[in-house]
Amino acid sequence: MRGLAVVMLAASLALLGGGAATTAVRGNDYAAVALNILPPGQSGSLGFGRNSSDQLPLFDGLTPLGANVEARDLTRFFKPARFGLGSEKAVRTDRPKEGVRIVRDRWGVPHVYGSTRGNVHFGAGWATAQDRGLLLQLLRWAGRIAALDIPGVNPFAVALSGRRFYPSAQTEAVLKAQERLVSRQGPQARQLLKDVDGFVAGINAYYRSVGLGSERWQRVDVIAVVALMGAYLGLGGGDETRRSQFLSALERQLGTARARSVWADLREKNNPETPVSIARRFSYATAPAIGAGSVILDDGSFSPSGAVSAQSAISAWPTKASNALLVSAKRSTNRHPLFVAGPQVGHAYPQLLMELDLHGGGIDARGASFPGLSFYVLLGRGSDYAWSATSSNSDVVDHFVEELCGDDLHYRYRGSCREMETVDAGSLQQGQGQPDRRLVYRTTVHGPVLGYATTAGRRVAISSMRSTRGRELLSALMFQDLNTGAVRSAKTFLRAAAKLEFTFNVLYADDRDIAMFSTGRLPVRAPTADGSLPTLGTGDHDWRGILPARAHPQVVNPPSGAILQWNNKPAAGFPASDDNWSFGSVHRVDLLNPGIAARRKHSLATVVGVMNKAATQDLRAVRVLPSIAAVLRTGAAPSQRADRMLALLEEWRAQGSSRLDRELDGLVDHPGAAIMDGAWRGLSDAVMVPVLGPLTTRLGALQTWSDNASSDGSSYGSGWYGWVEKDLRTLLGRPVRGPYSTRYCGGGDLAACRASLWAALDAAGAELAATQGPTPDAWRASAARERINYSPLPATMRFANRPTFQQVMTFRGHRPLIRPRR
Repeated sequence: MRGLAVVMLAASLALLGGGAATTAVRGNDYAAVALNILPPGQSGSLGFGRNSSDQLPLFDGLTPLGANVEARDLTRFFKPARFGLGSEKAVRTDRPKEGVRIVRDRWGVPHVYGSTRGNVHFGAGWATAQDRGLLLQLLRWAGRIAALDIPGVNPFAVALSGRRFYPSAQTEAVLKAQERLVSRQGPQARQLLKDVDGFVAGINAYYRSVGLGSERWQRVDVIAVVALMGAYLGLGGGDETRRSQFLSALERQLGTARARSVWADLREKNNPETPVSIARRFSYATAPAIGAGSVILDDGSFSPSGAVSAQSAISAWPTKASNALLVSAKRSTNRHPLFVAGPQVGHAYPQLLMELDLHGGGIDARGASFPGLSFYVLLGRGSDYAWSATSSNSDVVDHFVEELCGDDLHYRYRGSCREMETVDAGSLQQGQGQPDRRLVYRTTVHGPVLGYATTAGRRVAISSMRSTRGRELLSALMFQDLNTGAVRSAKTFLRAAAKLEFTFNVLYADDRDIAMFSTGRLPVRAPTADGSLPTLGTGDHDWRGILPARAHPQVVNPPSGAILQWNNKPAAGFPASDDNWSFGSVHRVDLLNPGIAARRKHSLATVVGVMNKAATQDLRAVRVLPSIAAVLRTGAAPSQRADRMLALLEEWRAQGSSRLDRELDGLVDHPGAAIMDGAWRGLSDAVMVPVLGPLTTRLGALQTWSDNASSDGSSYGSGWYGWVEKDLRTLLGRPVRGPYSTRYCGGGDLAACRASLWAALDAAGAELAATQGPTPDAWRASAARERINYSPLPATMRFANRPTFQQVMTFRGHRPLIRPRR
């Protein structure tokens, strides 16, 4: 996301505005506490001002407190999120047209008031263009790439690079067809189109007001941006081709039977030890992974259709939106639910999200939104409830293997030979004097052709099918319900959430209840194929429908009195998608569970404290180190240095495993962090190499060894944590549910495993000693490399694994139910 700032500076686009100040009127607001944070700030303009980075010190100020958060700290490190201005004064007011008033507070948040619903959306469009004008332009064109799933092109990377996509008439016709689809879905969907019309009118009016010659926004631009948001955060699956080739490599190395057992271990489709947010079991996609409809592609055989790398053509996008801590009324000190939640969408300037406060014509909502879809608040609050979301990564994308008929342009489907269709999507700007690249690809009944491969030596085509393609805008219906107050209870929230077709875990709290619903237009697959591998595309194994809402993971007021979500598995029995091999025995949600379980009753401050402590903890030390240490302690260390390294790791864990730099000297305070960073890959490889051998590195390409302190601000969402922990726990003879089929470390021999782990630790010690001196107690990991920066803003902050936009909410009452006259 850093590239976006460079693009904005180079564009020299001045976004102007003005107006006189006035006082805003607050609507019905039943919140007892309403706070939020969205660093670095509301402004996205090229000229840095107060609102460019004024929320960053608040976000950073909370971090060093760890779990020691008091009630007074909430208002010190979060800003007000009430409806309207509350006790604050208006800084400026815009009146872009009669019936529309936009009042800015000291944080730059636009409080939009409209005399009609259309005027509210007009004001939202005006404020969006004012705050994220250039970003809107970048997203609208790249979004068309996402809507069509153009093979081998990452639309978000295109947007952030500043390159322009020039859509063809064929592309625009695809988006126009979605308009017609939405218009046929009933009154609520037709109202959605009217809301979009008001929004694009506001965008266009703002651009005219400042003399910008931008191409007029239309409905199709909004559809494109919705598709981009869904592809970035609401997608799961679509990596079967790479995983299948890895299985082929395993079979060549280990033999068919053993390879398939190992592959199932690594797949972690339904590990019974995986932490879940909902204890109740929801069974889905229970077919065997390798049925008659599943295909194993020959290793190394895939070649992409276009001028792109094989990996970029087929690999899935990372999705790490997080996290949510909800405590029910029975466990709350104020006897009302507690809500601390928000998404992690990365740190950048300008911030990808923006904040809005919308009122009028039946709209009452405040929170964050994705520019271009910001006619509704996407994550925020209504009068008497709050909601948020985390990416669920549920499986909505499958690869199909098309049998070819005679040449590469014909394939067999339902007994006949069909010709592939050709899509000329348009041209993509390349930059640096290069000619624009024409994006032309072929499609089958299942979707775009990604490329070609072989299975048992026979050439086939690979196509990609996504359940939400061509219907992205319909997902906005959930947000319409939440913005208009149609949600009046946890039960009506579940009904609204079922309308969201992208893959999210949506969280909710009012003054009585907490709830969660895991969304997505989830395919019901044929009993012969489950989506873990590519599916044979002859028609016999096609999808059999869409999973009904009642079968989705969902809960209201669970017996535990809490709902914790950090992109972990939503519910027991609900399988991981094909591109997600990290639902093992260890997950980062494990960092939240102990803090919530430690108290019978919580306040908002204690819940924030649990979140804040976890934000700087190293999951490897908290959850995996005990098993590593237990194996190592069964024998003597190979050197005094290695023995001291292990002691320091255990000391660090006992002190909380924090990666904080409290002294701000650019170094993580405890040497344990440096030791873990230096030793982790070697320790992980020591566990897996006895079985995988040279394929261990290949596994690392599918599943990173560790994503600690990742640049987007979200860590420990994927890694080898569960594989290492569970195998070592099994080796030690400790209780294990659903043990792996294979013993990995030392081939199941404790002495051999211990020796390999000590050797890995000692080797890491030698490397650290060469760069930092012989004394382990003096070693330090660089905190400077982990700091979050917002270039080109001259500001950085400590790394903290927290949501980008975070709400802290509790409600004291609710709207009276309006009963219809008889």
